[in-house]
Amino acid sequence: MRRFAAVLALLTTLAGCGSTATPQAGAGLWHGGRIYIATGNTTGVYYQFGGGYADLVTRHVPGYEARAEATGASAENIQRVATGDMDVAFSIADIAGDAVTGKGAFEGRPQKVVALASLYHSYAQVVVRTSLRITKFTDLRGKRVSTGSAGSGADIFAGRLLFAGGINPDTEIVRQRLSLPETTKGMQAGTTDALVFTGGLPTPGIADLLASAPGEYTLLPLADLLKPLTFRYGAVYAAGKLPKTTYETPADVDTIVIGNLLLVSPDMPEQLAHDLTKILFDYQIELSRVHPEGANYDKARALGTEPVPLHPGAARFYSSG
Repeated sequence: MRRFAAVLALLTTLAGCGSTATPQAGAGLWHGGRIYIATGNTTGVYYQFGGGYADLVTRHVPGYEARAEATGASAENIQRVATGDMDVAFSIADIAGDAVTGKGAFEGRPQKVVALASLYHSYAQVVVRTSLRITKFTDLRGKRVSTGSAGSGADIFAGRLLFAGGINPDTEIVRQRLSLPETTKGMQAGTTDALVFTGGLPTPGIADLLASAPGEYTLLPLADLLKPLTFRYGAVYAAGKLPKTTYETPADVDTIVIGNLLLVSPDMPEQLAHDLTKILFDYQIELSRVHPEGANYDKARALGTEPVPLHPGAARFYSSG
């Protein structure tokens, strides 16, 4: 209904002007000049980064007003772009790859999405309540574990991580599919024992949780899970570290990293896709002030979106030097 109203208002305006000209890409006429950006939970990096990006688009792409919207993140975002309900979306790379190839959660239902860029890495973060003496991943068996909003990239990754660690996520834990704000409240209330989340650093909700009660929460190392994870799901995952300065931990924590993509519909006009990509780099310093992960991508790495194809407008931006 929102998109229909915007288009109807645009057509009414054009009719009143008696115009017979064909709308030009980049002239603010695509979808009524409104751009809706699907992000994630309100205490996650997607939401912060997306809000800053929306502000830059509004200020620097003539004829367009952008708005960042909180969502259930990756899987929901992809579906909403594919159906035209959203225009731009953040997604973790493994879920986006499944979407375009019709695998995993999208088995037999390939989604029509393309990429503008590969951005910063997301870090797997497993936080446990210290009092429970959970010292290794297999100690999660039988515990109340939040794996993120149902259908989100975090939720899907958490299921994969648990399987890689020899734990059936549906029968060997009490699985709680909660948003990050709900999860941190559960950790503080004692109704959730552990959380599995993927996000940029620092993830605001996790930073707030750890700072709220120093010593009451512990980050689990995950290095041992990389080999079984990549064996089963492919090389989209890599080794990484949570620096001790991120959350003021005693030492760096070995973990697993995954790329993030910025996605759009293949039907987006080429010039608009070009301009939206250009914003990411022309105003990268401003994005890094919105969130530190805004500094953690570059043109060379941004091209690495496979198996998700680049939008022709984005490809033209990268080829222009």
